[in-house]
Amino acid sequence: MIAQPMLAVLSSRRDFGDDWIFERKLDGVRVLADYDPDRGVRLESRSGRPLNGTYPELVAALERQTGLAFTVDGEVVALHRGRTDFGLLQQRMGLTNPVAALATGVAVTYYLFDLLALDGHDTTGLPLRDRKTLLRKAIDFHGPLRYTTHRNHGGPELLADACSRGWEGLIAKRADSRYTHGRSDAWLKLKCVGGQEFVIGGFTEPAGSRAGLGALLVGYHEGEDLRYAGKVGTGFDTRTLTSLRHSLDEIRIETSPFADSVEEKRALWVRPVLVAQVGFGEWTRAGRLRHPKFLGLRDDKSPADVVRERPKGRP
Repeated sequence: MIAQPMLAVLSSRRDFGDDWIFERKLDGVRVLADYDPDRGVRLESRSGRPLNGTYPELVAALERQTGLAFTVDGEVVALHRGRTDFGLLQQRMGLTNPVAALATGVAVTYYLFDLLALDGHDTTGLPLRDRKTLLRKAIDFHGPLRYTTHRNHGGPELLADACSRGWEGLIAKRADSRYTHGRSDAWLKLKCVGGQEFVIGGFTEPAGSRAGLGALLVGYHEGEDLRYAGKVGTGFDTRTLTSLRHSLDEIRIETSPFADSVEEKRALWVRPVLVAQVGFGEWTRAGRLRHPKFLGLRDDKSPADVVRERPKGRP
């Protein structure tokens, strides 16, 4: 594994001083890239899974760089009419054959936002502003490679503008922060709408003319327990319903994996090994998702790492 990436904390904070910068929150998958003139390029997911076969055009673009060794951090997205489309990106995720990946016709863009090493020197101890300056100078941004721009001032108005553009939100980062491995409150997620990853623990049979399944039963970890968060019945097309049902049938079990009682008469249970990205309005007082919508499966996060994200206010 190249390195455990630095992760942001969900926050309700909206007032910031001049010691913060603000980047667009992208709805894609985290990818770290390492380039060495002798060994070539290695792409990895946040969990350390190799991704060279999934995004061969990114490998090619990174190999065309100046010759200095580097390690960079960024987000791979698929764009539709200028907006990131996680559902579209799903067509590339999980593929390991570069020919099959390119044959999907789904173009991907790699937004780079941080530099972990350059020319054999560890840069993680430098302030963020310095790392971004070095990144912009070190990489030739062309083709699928993009530099993640930032704003030096932000607050409620900047977030409102981001939301009006259909963005997922903003990432607020301390301008002088060092790059640390793991979750840090030096990086804060400011979301426009609710959404996070959930573990799939079961599903219901379809009703009427619907194919595949009725709804997914999802949850999150609280210690050793898998807590039930509700059922997700929208956001699917027929192809997704059929594909999901096939995957779920392969991991069927007899008893519920949830620590809570789940009142679903037609529930079928599965081993909690699949992670779904779910958008939703808010949490209810009973701890259930309101108006959830399936956005896609994630293969870049371990089910054991899925917990309920709780906004952190001003420190």
